[in-house]
Amino acid sequence: MEKKNYGLLAYILVCIIWGSTYLAIRVGVQSFPPFLFGGIRFITAGTAILLFGYFKKLEFPKEKIDYLKISVVGIFLLAMSNSLVLAAEMRVNSSTAALLIATIPIFMALIELFIPGGSRINLFGWIGMLIGFAGVGILSLSGGELDTDMIGIILLILAGFAWAAGSVYSKRTAFKGSIVVQIGVQMLSGGLLQTIMGIATGEAARLNPEPSGIWALLYLIMMGSLVGYTSYIYLINVWPISKAGTYAYINPIVAMFLGWLFLGEPVTARMIVSAAFILAGVLVVQKSRVVEKAEEKIEA
Repeated sequence: MEKKNYGLLAYILVCIIWGSTYLAIRVGVQSFPPFLFGGIRFITAGTAILLFGYFKKLEFPKEKIDYLKISVVGIFLLAMSNSLVLAAEMRVNSSTAALLIATIPIFMALIELFIPGGSRINLFGWIGMLIGFAGVGILSLSGGELDTDMIGIILLILAGFAWAAGSVYSKRTAFKGSIVVQIGVQMLSGGLLQTIMGIATGEAARLNPEPSGIWALLYLIMMGSLVGYTSYIYLINVWPISKAGTYAYINPIVAMFLGWLFLGEPVTARMIVSAAFILAGVLVVQKSRVVEKAEEKIEA
């Protein structure tokens, strides 16, 4: 299979799997304190990946500075962005979270505008982003009203920005070692920092998970982290960052479908219209021309 086809497969996996993780997170944080929930998830997944890399004799970085550079990605994507999502989903529902995290592609494109050598989408691509975001906006009103908890909304917007910043950094920085090892280091560093935050805020005393929370944690470790996160890191290394980020437009559709399939939630005409907008927006962005000013990654 060609790299292009692997990229498409990774994109599909991220769209479907991460669309389901908002529901799992919502279930999990009703049982686990948020930072330790994320910390346990990523320490477990990261350790498993690094053990796999070790026994498969994959290349590990040689210098401490290389581990530090890789850890920066884990700090932005997991310790910062994921922690903000976990905290926000204690205040807002999963649909609202999926909606606001859909700002990631716009943040990515905006960040790249201010970086020398950053990728540029043309006007056609920007129109596609606006169409997609309009569809997400329509979807957010499908339940009758939008969750208006302002603290939760602000946390989610900050989470989207942190994820976009970490993704752009990962795309533009050259890392040493196998990409599998890099993913393990990212998860382990992010998970360790989340755990430290959880202990520092007294979450250990509140750790008394219910079976539903444990199942949600296991799902997030296996699917959200080992499959979904690995696919995402691969994706942003083979696709332009502005196009890879459009997965965030698909996630709310997946959440809507799963709600109908497993919880019997109704699918309204408004939902169908929003799905059409979102898919059209993603198609436009994916077909738009992307100008790459610099092909080489930064060795810093």
